[in-house]
Amino acid sequence: MSSSNGKVLFGFIFGAAVGVAAGLLFAPSSGEETRHKLKEKGKEYSDELAKQVNTKIDELKQYVSDKTEDARTRIKKAMPEEDKS
Repeated sequence: MSSSNGKVLFGFIFGAAVGVAAGLLFAPSSGEETRHKLKEKGKEYSDELAKQVNTKIDELKQYVSDKTEDARTRIKKAMPEEDKS
């Protein structure tokens, strides 16, 4: 993961935490309602984080696959003709 992607992910998580904290401080809800809201928001953020992580994993897999194929092609080009299979 590049540095900027890590910063974006950190920013998202930090922003989510600040939003939840602000919501708790200013919400005129009962304890039960607040716990329910926290549970729901936590699930939403967890799902979004999982989605972003899975997207990055898929991108990494594709990158590795592309680089592996590139390396195979270069090796085949560098090999003498009689050694190629």
